Amino acid sequence: MQEKIIRGEYQEGDSFESNIRPQSFEEYIGQSEVKENIKVFVKAAVMRETSLDHVLLYGPPGLGKTTLSHIIANELGSNIKTASGPTIEKSGDLAAILSTLEPYDVLFIDEIHRIPKYIEEILYSAMEDFKLDIIIGTDGQSRSIKIDLPRFTLVGATTRAGDLSSPLRDRFGITCKLNYYTDEELTTIVKRSAKVLGLTIEEEAAKIIAKRSRKTPRIANRLLKRVSDFALVNGEGIITKEISNSSLKRLQVDEYGLDSTDIEYLTSLINKFNGGPVGIESIAASIGEEQTTIEDVIEPFLLQEGFIKRTTRGRQVTDKTYEYLGIEK
Repeated sequence: MQEKIIRGEYQEGDSFESNIRPQSFEEYIGQSEVKENIKVFVKAAVMRETSLDHVLLYGPPGLGKTTLSHIIANELGSNIKTASGPTIEKSGDLAAILSTLEPYDVLFIDEIHRIPKYIEEILYSAMEDFKLDIIIGTDGQSRSIKIDLPRFTLVGATTRAGDLSSPLRDRFGITCKLNYYTDEELTTIVKRSAKVLGLTIEEEAAKIIAKRSRKTPRIANRLLKRVSDFALVNGEGIITKEISNSSLKRLQVDEYGLDSTDIEYLTSLINKFNGGPVGIESIAASIGEEQTTIEDVIEPFLLQEGFIKRTTRGRQVTDKTYEYLGIEK
């Protein structure tokens, strides 16, 4: 269970996260510069009585891109429609989504970098001219359809901004990078979530959960949920320092927020590849993980914290890793 919590795949968290999701800029904690800038852009759009420019949010998973998109819609007083890049497989899928939009609606597309190239090209005119020009049918029976669209705001979210084509990236008037959170910000988030859920948590317990959350709010909230389960079953429902430490130990989340997959990744680099440098394909094969999972989920935090570095010849562990794992170099 612990790997799914850390990796952001735990399905119970979907409804859980919607219950604690901030609804306004005032409730949204962290990303101060991004938040304040978007707040100005939204207010200006409302004052001008026009649609907000298209917004691109990028950064590692779990930092609040989806939450920000909902807040943008709320602050604009608009409805939000959501979609995911991998689910838009043909032009009809995109047409079905766009045809439901009302004036000034927000369309949120998660993992927008995974939209197929030919769908992306159809999206250009929708974003720029608010027109949809598609061809439907098969050879010999195909026909062109042109649809005028209302002015809308596309909010695209991606963990891989570099995978977006230049033409698509250039059509976003607002581009924002979301960064990892500080322990102090995460502590505030944990305490806020506990309050919303009616949980009692000690200050030290909130700090422990925050410190082990890989600088990511989504993980902080999901660890809070799991620790609250232990507090309910093994304690008196109060999340104490002792309950937090024992619960996270059972979940195999160490004091740095590293889990068994992280440890396996680092030890594999040392034991199988002499610390590197080594290519990502070899690492993926050695630990049985998908290459995209390693690049998008495992490595960003390890890079941020200085456990590994990327070189022209591949990944390489640092002295910090040897010291942390207690392995002589």
